[in-house]
Amino acid sequence: MAALFTGSHGHHDLPDHDTQSNICRVCSDEISQQFVACRECKFPVCRPCYIYERSEGNQCCPQCNVRYKRHKGCPRVVGDDEESDDGDDFEDEFQMKDRQEAQDRNRVDNQSENGDSHPPKQYNTNGFAFSSAGSVAGRDLDRDRDDEWKDRVEKWKTRQEKRGLVTKGDDANDPGEEDDYLMAEARQPLWRKVPISSSLINPYRIVIVLRLVILIFFFRFRIMTPAYDAYPLWLISVICEIWFALSWILDQFPKWFPINRETYLDRLSLRFEREGEPSGLLPVDFFVSSVDPLKEPPIITANTILSILSVDYPIEKVSCYVSDDGASMLLFDTLSETAEFARRWVPFAKKYSIEPRAPEYYFSEKIDYLKDKVQPTFVKDRRAMKREYEEFKVRINALVAKALKKPEEGWVMQDGTPWPGNDSRDHPGMIQVYLGSGGALDVEGNELPKLVYVSREKRPGYNHHKKAGAMNALIRVSAVLTNAPFMLNLDCDHYVNNSKAVREAMCFLMDPQLGKKLCYVQFPQRFDGIDRHDRYANRNVVFFDINMRGLDGIQGPVYVGTGCVFNRQALYGYDPPVSEKRQKMTCDCWPSWCCCCFGGSRKKSKDKKSSKKKGLKALFGLGKLRGKKKYSKKSMAPIYDLEGIEEGFEGYDELEKSSLMSQKNFEKRFGQSPVFITTTLMETGGIPEGTNSNSLIKEAIHVISCGYEEKTEWGKEIGWIYGSVTEDILTGFKMHCRGWKSVYCMPKRPAFKGSAPINLSDRLHQVLRWALGSVEIFLSRHCPLWYAWAGKLKTLERLAYINTIVYPFTSIPLLAYCTLPAVCLLTGKFIIPTLNNLASVWFLALFISIIVTGVLELRWSHVSIQDWWRNEQFWVIGGVSAHLFAVFQGLLKVLGGVDTNFTVTSKSADDAEFGELYLFKWTTLLIPPTTLIIMNMVGVVAGVSDAINNGYGSWGPLFGKLFFSFWVIVHLYPFLKGLMGRQNRTPTIVVLWSILLASIFSLVWVRIDPFLPKQTGPILKQCGVEC
Repeated sequence: MAALFTGSHGHHDLPDHDTQSNICRVCSDEISQQFVACRECKFPVCRPCYIYERSEGNQCCPQCNVRYKRHKGCPRVVGDDEESDDGDDFEDEFQMKDRQEAQDRNRVDNQSENGDSHPPKQYNTNGFAFSSAGSVAGRDLDRDRDDEWKDRVEKWKTRQEKRGLVTKGDDANDPGEEDDYLMAEARQPLWRKVPISSSLINPYRIVIVLRLVILIFFFRFRIMTPAYDAYPLWLISVICEIWFALSWILDQFPKWFPINRETYLDRLSLRFEREGEPSGLLPVDFFVSSVDPLKEPPIITANTILSILSVDYPIEKVSCYVSDDGASMLLFDTLSETAEFARRWVPFAKKYSIEPRAPEYYFSEKIDYLKDKVQPTFVKDRRAMKREYEEFKVRINALVAKALKKPEEGWVMQDGTPWPGNDSRDHPGMIQVYLGSGGALDVEGNELPKLVYVSREKRPGYNHHKKAGAMNALIRVSAVLTNAPFMLNLDCDHYVNNSKAVREAMCFLMDPQLGKKLCYVQFPQRFDGIDRHDRYANRNVVFFDINMRGLDGIQGPVYVGTGCVFNRQALYGYDPPVSEKRQKMTCDCWPSWCCCCFGGSRKKSKDKKSSKKKGLKALFGLGKLRGKKKYSKKSMAPIYDLEGIEEGFEGYDELEKSSLMSQKNFEKRFGQSPVFITTTLMETGGIPEGTNSNSLIKEAIHVISCGYEEKTEWGKEIGWIYGSVTEDILTGFKMHCRGWKSVYCMPKRPAFKGSAPINLSDRLHQVLRWALGSVEIFLSRHCPLWYAWAGKLKTLERLAYINTIVYPFTSIPLLAYCTLPAVCLLTGKFIIPTLNNLASVWFLALFISIIVTGVLELRWSHVSIQDWWRNEQFWVIGGVSAHLFAVFQGLLKVLGGVDTNFTVTSKSADDAEFGELYLFKWTTLLIPPTTLIIMNMVGVVAGVSDAINNGYGSWGPLFGKLFFSFWVIVHLYPFLKGLMGRQNRTPTIVVLWSILLASIFSLVWVRIDPFLPKQTGPILKQCGVEC
């Protein structure tokens, strides 16, 4: 185990896009000169990819989206034009290939006779061979063919049998056919887009359009027919309804193109993990962030780390970095114990392929753990491992108990030296490497993934930017020590539930065409420990299963803070590579002099200049640069000393020199660390040559010093962006503005699972923090309403980001609208005048469209109606409480400079099931919804009593008021239930209806007044004296 360092300050290349037309832009393989897939734009696609796209894909060219036409020798698919077909070309296909192969053999034979023999070249960037036999439907062949011809036909039939296109015969297969098929399978796409069925999505879109039309007529009626007897109430209601309509548009239209994606992990293994060769999968650095180990129990963090160390991925390509932003010795000792236990847990988890690979959750699962287990030693090893894990938990609990009593002189390490982090606000940077190269081996003698403890330097007077600053420190440390091209960040309470999650992400990030354009792959958040009814919508299923899938069909999902695999180059602020644009078509209908008159020569000279610049940029590996600051994206040999970075440019003018980044520009952008700057130029990862572990540790200490980011672009254009407590939304937004795309990956087994605050007060505080971050972004220069309109952010994607930052402001009209029913019941007035038949139709159509939209949305998303209803209820609860407070706190923070302390959400480690669900914690966030409930209940009682006193004529107008009042009460019902406490008390619904009914019957009893005698005759009154 390496010592604690403190201080005060071989990889696989992805195939690049080739401009030559004989390289396939899908699989990067060579294309025969005779084959052109798309006759419209000549986009280079090889025959196997062309056949696969026609049979399994959308049958269109990836560049011009024109439907592929059938080529001779290719199988028919649905939609081929039968009339223009040239007939059966089965025999011609094989005869053509026979002639071509005979010519090749003759050429090789002639070369052999001359003594200059060269084997045919095979161009394949992935290292796989592929047979390009035609894929056509089988038919009877003439038995008089020669033997060679028959062998080729039999091989072709074998391939068709493996693809399931023809029935299997009785003949034996060629032993080499299996390898050929596997190689062909490996070159198929690693993922595919699965659009929602048109029978599900088209009715949904039609209803959305109809609802928009109905809204227009509805608002026309509301504005043209004001309620003059309650004009202020009418005006407030109309303003609120218009805001709700705009909010609905912002939320609805980004869900116009929802899609699904599926991955092919077997193809990923076939392509990058060949037997007997080193794995071609690219390395991944895991980031785990922690702040307070007393609020984030160490046993939960330990389980997260153990699940990372045992993922199904090559060991040498996994590194785990744990950020301790509280400089806690408790977490430091916990990692030491975790590293020791990992020596036994990791080989056990991988040997028996258990899921999940977090021991706490694996041993607590109530399932048949013997299912699919065939090893006789499994039961014995499992019992032993469970006993060792329980002993591990006891040791962790002892550390927690010890940490509760801090000595006056501070903590002391095992070697007798004081703990450097005794003052969490003033301490040097600390790094401890537990496992990895040169570290401890597991019990079977195998290497373990690298595990690194990181606590960045903190000094008074510096703004450390909370979680965003800690994540940026991890970026720099990981770049210096391992520099994996991809990074996966997790909260300390989110463990790896699916050991193949990293492989799922690699299917997108290592795709030769899509991978270089992706900034991150986002996984949905799933949670453990939530009550069956999900009272406070903790699962957030509507957002993760509906909204995020809709964004995936546009430019990609937003970044949600955890469970995300990043492309390191995207976090460095680089632009994505620019796709080669299709050349514009020209015509010969105009005379040559017209071209001159309309600027043909000017265009030609401009093309020459641009080509010269492109050639210079290509020479030095420069990519497209952003704005006035041009940032290079180099793919060249690593350089440790940057003194000679401008050597070789003497022959170019000053304009060309200024477009290249000098050492000073690098330091101004990334900071003063030559090692780190060198790693930023290495797209596929790896550490600089000529370095050793001690020098790298010292450099890592330097890059986490508190003054390292001064006068750099960290937090502005690089890494996690500063300026909001919800740094995740801001970071993803900046990358999308640069033109990057993101992908939403939803494997069948959830990739990651975490814990959520199930207590009402904690849940509201969590929502308050999210809403406060949105308000901060709204009041900053990064507001999507006005930021980067000249960028590459798509319109619907911008609407989604606008919705994420304006939704807290909906709390103001929502609070007013929830108060109106009580005011109407107490005053006897209403916001809607008497309805005629046409107006009733528009009201009825609006309610029906709302219901149908929800039903159709649940139909294509497969979200349960209970999850949808809980989401609607908590939208009202959070809107009138947490969102309202967030608006005022955000205004005070931005305009008045009053800062709000960040509260870490507590992660429960209580063994009692739903132990904190009924725990009542008073907070000011509970005041507004409690007031609304009381007001509406009083209004219901007052309205009913007034109707009883005024007779039958007043019951008609009362029903509309009661409907809106009950709408508020029903939506706030989970909040009222949370105020009541545990389930063993009187049920909330009983208490609620008891109060209502008791009040109503009391009023009715007083109205009837049964104990007074009733007079049957005329009422006689005593006359006065002057009668």
